[in-house]
Amino acid sequence: MADAHAKHHDYHLVDPSPWPLIGAVSAFVLATGLVLFMHGSGPVTLVVGLLGVVYTMVMWWRDVIREAHEGFHTEVVQLHLRYGMILFIASEVMFFVAWFWAFFDASLFPGDAKQVARAALTGGVWPPKGIDVLDPWHLPLINTVILLTSGTTVTWAHHALVHGDRDGLKKGLMLTIALGLVFTTIQAYEYGHAAFAYSGHIYGATFFMATGFHGAHVIIGTIFLIVCLIRAMRGDFTPRQHFGFEAAAWYWHFVDVVWLFLFTCIYVWGSAGAATGH
Repeated sequence: MADAHAKHHDYHLVDPSPWPLIGAVSAFVLATGLVLFMHGSGPVTLVVGLLGVVYTMVMWWRDVIREAHEGFHTEVVQLHLRYGMILFIASEVMFFVAWFWAFFDASLFPGDAKQVARAALTGGVWPPKGIDVLDPWHLPLINTVILLTSGTTVTWAHHALVHGDRDGLKKGLMLTIALGLVFTTIQAYEYGHAAFAYSGHIYGATFFMATGFHGAHVIIGTIFLIVCLIRAMRGDFTPRQHFGFEAAAWYWHFVDVVWLFLFTCIYVWGSAGAATGH
């Protein structure tokens, strides 16, 4: 008699998991703690919620990795994981569209008659009067070269993995991680020496929100790659099955592309008015 529970499909029906519930509760506590912290309360609730979210992420992804080792990630499952990562990156694109929209709305119409407060803040010009913008051809250009180079090293690592060169995989990941850390260090130095602050004017707000969130994505991507390096050291990933690394590489290339737009629009084009005196 055939086994009634035999699997006759390529999909993975996951076992009951506590992480969706724990993650939802932790996210609620985190959001509540953030609101309380903004109103002057202590950070205890915020820290508890953050630790809960991080714990959920680590344990849930641990289970996904374990499922891959147990053979549940068939070609169909891997395809759907790729669809999920593509949709996630698409949502991230729209997230940055919002910051670019805010920047272009303020910079293209600094003296909009309908925006009386904006005209008063900017003086009707962009960059606003009194703002000493950053030189795009100094640290921002260096960071652009660094990030583009990191895109080639992660591609090298991917190419090495596909061709069974585990030494090349590890070296490519190490170089990419190192370049990501250097990028973050330079951006932190740039922020510390910027002649304008986040608050008090629209230029600082749009600049730091766009570049700052990109910096956060670089940090997240670096952590993503560090996890991949640890897994590579443990012997994970094969030429046929390496979605975890593939997702990290896609995310890193997304970060690269966003930076090119930031550098071109906010650093170069956004500071052109200061160079010409308009």
